[in-house]
Amino acid sequence: MKIIDAHAHVVQCIAGTGSQGELRPCGGGRAVYATGNSFQILPPEFGEYDATPESLLRVMDAHGVEKAVLLQGNYFGFQNLYTWEAAQTYPDRFAAAASYDPFSYQAEKIKAHLFDELGFRIVKFEVSSGSGLMANHPPVDLDGEVMHRCYRHAADRGLIFVIDIGKPRSVSWQVDALSRAITQYPEMKFVVCHLLSPQLGDGELLRRSLAQLALPNVWFDLAALCLNSKPEVFPYPTARDYVGAAVDIVGADRLLWGSDMPSSMTRDSYRHFIDFIAQHPGLTGGDKEKIFYDNAANLFFPASGE
Repeated sequence: MKIIDAHAHVVQCIAGTGSQGELRPCGGGRAVYATGNSFQILPPEFGEYDATPESLLRVMDAHGVEKAVLLQGNYFGFQNLYTWEAAQTYPDRFAAAASYDPFSYQAEKIKAHLFDELGFRIVKFEVSSGSGLMANHPPVDLDGEVMHRCYRHAADRGLIFVIDIGKPRSVSWQVDALSRAITQYPEMKFVVCHLLSPQLGDGELLRRSLAQLALPNVWFDLAALCLNSKPEVFPYPTARDYVGAAVDIVGADRLLWGSDMPSSMTRDSYRHFIDFIAQHPGLTGGDKEKIFYDNAANLFFPASGE
């Protein structure tokens, strides 16, 4: 089966910011926040301080993954130039997304460089209160002025808009506002990360929320979905139930497989992330082909689409 990883990251250096302040590397694949909280952020196979395009390709090649979409966020720190260089070096393997802080004083100049000069065709926003926009700024209305400037800029340039709204019950998890906003940009394609990050016991909440976002211009990636159902381990029965619900509500043609590597691989193997879907007993072969390859090929790599 052909596979595209629709949610991965390259890391030139760990330079993140989050609700715990700045995040910096401390060796051995570990990182430490300004609070003193340290943890494993990179698996051993990626090295101590970075995740190069070549390290991602080694994982992909070992698992038969044809292409990947390189996303960004405050967790590692924005890696715009490094991500762009990766896609320029390996254009047949990577599609690249750019990210920016809309509160930057020179945000317009930043956007002009990223999207008009460098030519990024995907924009990624993590707005979560853990390690996204709302971790370092006051809460932002996803249907408010700040975000509409971002949506309109993307729509005017034909960008794909990828958004991570964090976890349920956090200030950034604004399904109602996001749904209202998306309906105002029917010409733009949106991807919502992590299938809305449902936790254990969130099945009914997820179903209601997916129904709100079951719009013709919205897709959902499944990256790290299974890791939100801890302490469950592979084959992650609850997360599989959530995938089944998504197929019923939004359709298999709106779902994108992704791994969230490299950081996700500190908690489980890339093989398990694949087999979590590949061995899903409730999905048809056609469902799996769409989720693993066809949807991402048509969305991010249209020259590869069927």
